[in-house]
Amino acid sequence: MTSHAAAYRQKHQKGHTNPLTFALGVGFFSGLIWGAIHWLFYVLHFTKVIPGFLGEPFLKHSYLISGRGQFAGWLLFIVFSMIASVIFVLLFRKLKGPWPGIVYGVVWWCIIFAMVGPELHMFKQLNQMGWDTIVSEFCLFLLWGLFIGYTTAFEFTDERKREPEEV
Repeated sequence: MTSHAAAYRQKHQKGHTNPLTFALGVGFFSGLIWGAIHWLFYVLHFTKVIPGFLGEPFLKHSYLISGRGQFAGWLLFIVFSMIASVIFVLLFRKLKGPWPGIVYGVVWWCIIFAMVGPELHMFKQLNQMGWDTIVSEFCLFLLWGLFIGYTTAFEFTDERKREPEEV
């Protein structure tokens, strides 16, 4: 085995993960998965919030409710998830367990649905939304945050993989 290959193997056995690339990967897949679930919630009428709600300040509503607009909204959710994941990894990657991610998702829900969203006309005020929409969106963001947070916690706080292998 060459010294370069041995150094590469040793580096990866000790669990040195690049936080930025890890965060971008987690963010991509969290946006991909939970954006698809949000679209499914919309199609099944669990929520009245369109999949492209993040594009409301920038794109026409008539475009966002079209098929292409819904796809663009999904892409925007992926980008948003990647940014949110980078923030989480940079600030909270050493926190253990599922709770930091759950809280992170709830905080994002509060920011988007109670503060920023109605002001930017992304959707109606909370008191004008139905309970099915509120509960569906809350649960979606809670699970989205759990996905980001618990995946990150598992990667950066799991000490078992840093132990030397038994021969």
